[in-house]
Amino acid sequence: MAPVERITMGFDHFKKEIYEKKPDLFNELADGQSPKFMVFACSDSRVCPSVVLNFQPGEAFTVRNIANIVPPYDKTKYAGAGAAVEYAVLNLKVENIVVIGHSRCGGIKGLMSIKDDGSTTTDFIEEWMKIGWPAREKVLASFTDLPFLDQCTLCEKEAVNVSIENLKTYPFVKEGLEKGTLALNGAHYDFVTGNFETWDA
Repeated sequence: MAPVERITMGFDHFKKEIYEKKPDLFNELADGQSPKFMVFACSDSRVCPSVVLNFQPGEAFTVRNIANIVPPYDKTKYAGAGAAVEYAVLNLKVENIVVIGHSRCGGIKGLMSIKDDGSTTTDFIEEWMKIGWPAREKVLASFTDLPFLDQCTLCEKEAVNVSIENLKTYPFVKEGLEKGTLALNGAHYDFVTGNFETWDA
């Protein structure tokens, strides 16, 4: 099937099965959005959060990137991620930010494979993944005897915790947490076993 044909077919299915069956919802969304969730998820094609969590249009403000990483507050280096967090918290007034890791994550495997001296072989990927370096160090310090793939699984979850701690470096996130208007949660989706785990930040 040609790419354009596949996309057109997918939209036709969406329009018939969702859009046309929920006119009230889409009329409401025409006036604006007020999602309760902000979701950081991986760009991995196997783990679309709207599919996995059955989010409806207007329900989740979603950012997807390599390994669902949230960088720390930095006005210049990570302005794209910062803009998304700022907009979600201050403009959309989201009540929950969820960072979702997942099984067999290529980004995390790459993080665990970076040489100890920190040297890189890619233009962007490894530098981006170094944001999760504390997760790598924690796993390697405590689980040196585990097989590499098991270390990667542990790092998938620890990297979520690093991202959650990074979220707390954003002044408006910190303020929301202090006021009780915002909550942070970690999650891990194992698409091999079909399990979904969540934890409070």
